Amino acid sequence: MTGARPRAAALVLLAAAGCGYSLAAGAGRLPPGAEQIFVPPLENRTADAEVGALVAAALRQELARRGVEGGPAAEARIQGTVLRAAFAPTTPQIASYRLALEVQARLVIGGKVVAEQTVRREQDYLGEEDALASEGRRRLALRRAAADVAREMVERFETP
Repeated sequence: MTGARPRAAALVLLAAAGCGYSLAAGAGRLPPGAEQIFVPPLENRTADAEVGALVAAALRQELARRGVEGGPAAEARIQGTVLRAAFAPTTPQIASYRLALEVQARLVIGGKVVAEQTVRREQDYLGEEDALASEGRRRLALRRAAADVAREMVERFETP
């Protein structure tokens, strides 16, 4: 029975490979030249001073997760603009709010734009009676929305 488990595992891997599945990192699915990608600060067209930095940091973190984050000397870059970061109440009875975040970004390789995407995300959160606690929840919602935008943006830049 000692050789049965390794054989079964090998059969599963062979079957998965035959179905088109593979164990590849994100770097293999990005366009050629995007093995290392740098994200400079994003342009921020919102009234929230920190949102551009939060989205850029989320993009860098997503690229690092995929093993393709690069420094300023990298040939590929993701350049973009935060177009909207709006907060509005959703219900008058409960202190419930919705954040809408919209980011437009371009994947630039060797100075040439190879892809451009606009991603919009909404994130609901509850407010508090305490202004500091409510602000903390707003910032947490903004960080979550930035992470979601970054993940979707990088996925869209990957080639099928």
